[in-house]
Amino acid sequence: MLSRFRSVPQMAVAGVILAAFPLHSNAQAITSVPAQTGPSAQTGVNNGKTDPSTAAPGQQTGAISGTAIDLNGDLIPGATVVVDGPTPGDRRAAVANDDGDFAFSGLKPGVAYHITISAKGFVDWTSPAVVLTPGQYLFLTGVALEVQGEQTSVTVSASPAQIATEEVRLEEQQRVFGLIPNFYVAYGPNPAPLTAKLKFKIAVKVTTDPITLVGVVFFAGINQAAHTPDYVEGAAGYGERVGAAAADGFTDIMIGGAILPAVLHQDPRYFYKGSGTKKSRLARALYSPFVCKGDNGRWQPNYSTVGGDVFSSALSTLYYPKSDRSGGLVVENVLTSTAERTVSTVMQEFVLRKFTFGPRN
Repeated sequence: MLSRFRSVPQMAVAGVILAAFPLHSNAQAITSVPAQTGPSAQTGVNNGKTDPSTAAPGQQTGAISGTAIDLNGDLIPGATVVVDGPTPGDRRAAVANDDGDFAFSGLKPGVAYHITISAKGFVDWTSPAVVLTPGQYLFLTGVALEVQGEQTSVTVSASPAQIATEEVRLEEQQRVFGLIPNFYVAYGPNPAPLTAKLKFKIAVKVTTDPITLVGVVFFAGINQAAHTPDYVEGAAGYGERVGAAAADGFTDIMIGGAILPAVLHQDPRYFYKGSGTKKSRLARALYSPFVCKGDNGRWQPNYSTVGGDVFSSALSTLYYPKSDRSGGLVVENVLTSTAERTVSTVMQEFVLRKFTFGPRN
């Protein structure tokens, strides 16, 4: 059936690669290590495996990041950042990088953490108690170190665009089994709206990911064996099938995951629910292909995803063989893509969360 080869993105994630395309769905985890002092501390955000003592097995952990700045808004690279919890094992430390950024992942939910930032020539800054919910990402606001001797205090908050940028940075590290891109899923409870630039950034990240390209080549081979589309056989036909599969995926993601969401101010991500009754979670998964969250935070008809499927299917008639071009094929491909996307969102809600690895683990 022709719909098989046109919808490579959804097919790729129907099994193991279910996370790469179906939701228009963005690797290097930012983590921290137990506190260390002295010359051995490294400049920049600490990278490495999360301390296994930070959370019970299977528990959804959280992450905190921020930027060390002074009262004037100037960056403080090299600042020492310490996260303290109720037990000595909860103490973690990192050194802000050249941009003043720091991040901690693998933090236990329900635990009261305090973040202390110190730097030479500045008064130490300590946050109020921070308690994370399971899977929550928190961008720390209000950081403002006072120069020693000064008494002025200023509260600085991050803009929604800054918060969204940090969230996308983490989402781009989400991979099923640590391999398959799962960038178009928001696990946090209240993700910030994406800017148009971020929507295009995720779309490009997905389409150029090596695993995505491997999926295109693999499914082109399946189409070659199935003799669809109706290209010639042999190496020339295989090359044409690779090109068609790549074009299908690229147009579907760029139109439905970037162009239309930017124009219509809609969010192309799947918003993982993860709590509530199974019925409510299933409802979220089933209506997601048809209902999305707008940049204004309100749920609305998902014109972007549906429009992306329609436009991508219509464009495929420009490069498919003449024998495969018809209005009926366009309709069939749109319906097939919708069905595959619905299966994908159900998998996202009930299965893939357990196998998606990234900075939250």
